[in-house]
Amino acid sequence: MRKRNHRSTASRAAVAAVTAAVLGVTSLTACDASGGNSPGPKGSTAAKPSPKPTPAWDTSPRSVAAVGDSITRGFDACSVLSDCPEVSWATGTDAQVKSLAVRLLGKSRARTHSWNYARTGARMADLPAQMARAGAAKPELVAVMAGANDACRSTSKAMTPVAGFRADFEEALRQLRRAAPKAQVYVMSVPDLKRLWSEGRDNPLGKQVWKLGICSSMLADPDAMDAAAIARRDVVQQRVEAYNEVLKDVCAKDRRCRSDGGAVFGYRFDEDQLSHWDWFHPSRDGQARLAALAYRGVTAKEPLV
Repeated sequence: MRKRNHRSTASRAAVAAVTAAVLGVTSLTACDASGGNSPGPKGSTAAKPSPKPTPAWDTSPRSVAAVGDSITRGFDACSVLSDCPEVSWATGTDAQVKSLAVRLLGKSRARTHSWNYARTGARMADLPAQMARAGAAKPELVAVMAGANDACRSTSKAMTPVAGFRADFEEALRQLRRAAPKAQVYVMSVPDLKRLWSEGRDNPLGKQVWKLGICSSMLADPDAMDAAAIARRDVVQQRVEAYNEVLKDVCAKDRRCRSDGGAVFGYRFDEDQLSHWDWFHPSRDGQARLAALAYRGVTAKEPLV
């Protein structure tokens, strides 16, 4: 062991002095950031210890709000052309579905600490208002699933432009942050509409229901395989993919937002997971699969990619 000397003692003293100064600046900065400006106790100059940083993502939130469209309302999962929120993947109470809220909070707490602000037919332009309502409830987690209706229009030309979709989603997050700045946001991707067409087109009943106007941009003339029909479906599919890129990109800019890494888009729904009323919306089993996907993403230590 080396002998101590005056030079090493002086160096340690200098390091200690610099460290103390940095801690002092850090303490002042943290106070300003939190909005506090009260003076410390008189006669005391000791720096307060910095608080432990909170994790950017809490895997066990204690309240859940849901926003979005007909999928989150359980549309056509229980009866024809009607909502069935009790089987919603996000906040439902159905034992078979075991919603995200039930999985996170338990049955009893889910009844009192989860809220569903989704609306059948909603598009991304409706999300800011839904987010404002959700934020007023001060949830710890907001589950988002929106965008299918922006692609499901009367024609492919009527689909929401990508730039408008982005602007609406950004505004939705701003609305939430005004009311609930610390709420976490979990964003589910838009489903693969082309796969839903492929799965349902062989069912005669489903095709009859599709004629009522369900996602005509993708589902109109389901048996047509001419060049124009194929091109139309491809345009819709490309728009869905672009929407999902927007959801991922905008969410990545918010440290309390996490996207599903394309889990919903990539899920291979089959006839068991599709409503037997319209062969397009998720059935009770499909809602349960969505709940499982959401729970996996929310409780993962790292974001899904």
